[in-house]
Amino acid sequence: MALDTDQQNYRVKMTSQNEAQNEAQNEDPIEPQETAQADTFYYQIQFRPNGQMSSASAAIADLKASELVMAQTDHGPEPAVVKGAGFKWPGPQSKRNTPPTKIQRRANAEEIEKSARLIEREQEAFEICQSQIAALKLDMKLIRVERYFNGSKIIFYFTAENRVDFRELVKGLVQEFRTRVEMRQIGVRHETKLIGGLGCCGRELCCSSYINKFAPVSIKMAKEQDVPLNPAKISGICNRLLCCLTYEYDSYRQIKKKMPRAGKTITLNNETLKVLNCNVLQETITVAPPGDRDKSQVLNRSEWEQAKPVQQQQPQKQKKNKK
Repeated sequence: MALDTDQQNYRVKMTSQNEAQNEAQNEDPIEPQETAQADTFYYQIQFRPNGQMSSASAAIADLKASELVMAQTDHGPEPAVVKGAGFKWPGPQSKRNTPPTKIQRRANAEEIEKSARLIEREQEAFEICQSQIAALKLDMKLIRVERYFNGSKIIFYFTAENRVDFRELVKGLVQEFRTRVEMRQIGVRHETKLIGGLGCCGRELCCSSYINKFAPVSIKMAKEQDVPLNPAKISGICNRLLCCLTYEYDSYRQIKKKMPRAGKTITLNNETLKVLNCNVLQETITVAPPGDRDKSQVLNRSEWEQAKPVQQQQPQKQKKNKK
């Protein structure tokens, strides 16, 4: 129901796009990031309501927020709303980012009207597909419908616990819409990404705001960061491990490699100490003489770097005399 409300709000917004653009003429234009090439500027755009922001480049220097533009995609031009100024693309040498989407031009009046109608047609397709799923008694849950702006294809996103034979469903949808139909099964993470929501931190979900590819998350990452292994605290609303467990995992691992591990014995100023615990963020360790935890003390990085590990002698195995 929340998704329907968002689509209705977006439809009203897109229908009044002409008035918004006229009002934008009185506003100061966005100051986009400019590259070494004088005719290339960067913006942040959004293809769908409450969807992810995308970086885009354009040869237009005076685009304003709320303007509708036509952006090039792999399946043709798609309408997108300018949200603000973007950032310089690091360039083809960067391994972190993909090249930005190219903005072709501002949308004309006909494209603005067609874009507003596109949201309505997607909602109509959702309801039609939902009714056909119920008629065929298919064990699947429809999540979202995405229709290409040029009408060449409709994508139906759904979830299901097992494989679903949707051949009859596809036949009915093709006869109804007279275009290509794709049924795309997604997992619970992608379902959450499409629906959106707020995380336990109070911010918008990472997957719905900027994550494009899901990185593998393991319980080892939580252990390495000394996070309490409470399923309610380390799981997201998708009931999977939090994606943010991957963000600082490499940093924790690199810092812990240099620090004495808990349970190890070290010597500092000719004194033998046992490591009780480590604080990775502050780069400190808590130590105490063996068998006397009451005399514990905290060592900072400059202090524990001078400490030397005590090599624990392993008991030698006695060799059996051969007769």
